[in-house]
Amino acid sequence: MKCISVYTDNFEAFSDIFDRVVDSPMEENEEQEVEGITISHSGDVPEFYLERMSAKPEVVVMKDKSRGLTILQHGKVFEILLPVLETA
Repeated sequence: MKCISVYTDNFEAFSDIFDRVVDSPMEENEEQEVEGITISHSGDVPEFYLERMSAKPEVVVMKDKSRGLTILQHGKVFEILLPVLETA
């Protein structure tokens, strides 16, 4: 899974830029600023990362089923976990 970190604890601000963040092409370890909020492509995370983070009581888990992605919110960061298409 590809992980994009959005550094804000403001859900409304996150919601305002969400579509742009998901749709923007980013290279691994690239950092950008969108409407004053820093976002970065944090690289790939293993499947167990989602399971481990979901078990923590301070982590909020949201799903966007239409896009097949998961959003984790904890502290002052939202992490968007996007599935990576396997190429054979």
